[in-house]
Amino acid sequence: MRMTRRPGRRLIVIGSWPLWSLPSGLLAYVLTIDAMALAAVGTAASLTTITGHDLAWFGLLLGCTALAIELTRKAGEQGGAIRDVQGVWELPAAILLPPLYALLVPIARLTLVQLRVRRAPVYRRVFSGAAVSLSYGAASVTFHGLSDLTSQGTGRALSQGTVWTLLVLVSALVQWVLNKVIVMTAIKGSDPAASIRTEILSREPLYNDVAEISIGVLITYGMAGNALIAVAALPVVTLLQRSLRHVQLLTESRADSKTGLLNAATWEKEAAAEVIRAVRTKSPLAVAILDIDKFKVINDTYGHLAGDQVLKEIANTLNSMLRDYDIAGRFGGEEFSLLLPQTRAVDAFRIAERVRASIAGLIIIAPGATGGERVHVTVSIGVAALDSGSKRELSELMAAADAALYRAKDGGRDQVQMISTTRGLSAISGPGTGAAGHGANDRQDALNVFRRARGS
Repeated sequence: MRMTRRPGRRLIVIGSWPLWSLPSGLLAYVLTIDAMALAAVGTAASLTTITGHDLAWFGLLLGCTALAIELTRKAGEQGGAIRDVQGVWELPAAILLPPLYALLVPIARLTLVQLRVRRAPVYRRVFSGAAVSLSYGAASVTFHGLSDLTSQGTGRALSQGTVWTLLVLVSALVQWVLNKVIVMTAIKGSDPAASIRTEILSREPLYNDVAEISIGVLITYGMAGNALIAVAALPVVTLLQRSLRHVQLLTESRADSKTGLLNAATWEKEAAAEVIRAVRTKSPLAVAILDIDKFKVINDTYGHLAGDQVLKEIANTLNSMLRDYDIAGRFGGEEFSLLLPQTRAVDAFRIAERVRASIAGLIIIAPGATGGERVHVTVSIGVAALDSGSKRELSELMAAADAALYRAKDGGRDQVQMISTTRGLSAISGPGTGAAGHGANDRQDALNVFRRARGS
């Protein structure tokens, strides 16, 4: 029986690609970057004379890349994308070979990762390859365009080798900046609330980038004298990749998978240590519990994807508004916990109120909603303050914050309530909550909660 092709079916398959579900602006940007990379490869190929020497070096660098991927394949991208240093042989390609090879090596590497490590959505892998390819192409053009400086008189202050090394570093910096700009533009296009500081400038991403650049420069310098240095660097690269994976596993064990905040166990451990320190040093401190109002209604009305988006947006708000030494965690479900060191009761209330107001002003569009329907989100927050000289444990502060949270819920939601320990336990309510005149009852409620927390 003869089989006939069905072009209509093929068109249906193409139309179902996840790529087309991207917002129109982001889709146009992704396709533009892909097209620019393709055009760059075509242009470089037309301008490059292929030689046996260049092909041999290109094959050596590709071979080292493939070996590094295979040696670290079991610790690959399972559980999500990770940062790696398997691209350290791309800088030598950019410096020691014509720009064409700098454009091709990253594409070959990410193709191997896609086939041998983890199958990510193809459009994402293609975009990543295009971004890295363009950035290394720019690094190669930068180096070769400035390389005449190494053959000119450099004076007595700098040797030719020093100038060459500086040019390599400048080219590596060009690659790093261009790649980050391309990628962050896409990230901001898909998630306007994404933090550049978190994605690029936090400690772990910077450490990885500096390590990769440093090893790339060392391999480039070594290969300029002996090509076999690339092979000798394999064990070092493999070891560094494994150490980075270990760090990531430790980070994942501490973080909540949906929000990236600390998980409940890690938050409690770190918060308990801070409370002990505050009691010992007689420093102020506050704890807050934040609960999303009517979260079940959001899930039932808009779906769980919308609920997950709400959780992520609240986490982003907390990350952007809290101080570096504050500790935020997801306590479970729709509940978040905050620890505010060196914070007096009045300041803790103000911080909580700012967080509440910012979340109430979030613009969250329900995924798949017709007409871009907005999900309105509010939170109730309970705060307990440990003022200077007070002696409390974390469990007591959490119980007090929980009591304040229930008061905020009972008072109509979308508000902040606070319990302070300046003179025993007293309740402080947010403006307009109508809680005046309930101080004695509030104090007794909190004391009862404390007793339950201690098991009495």
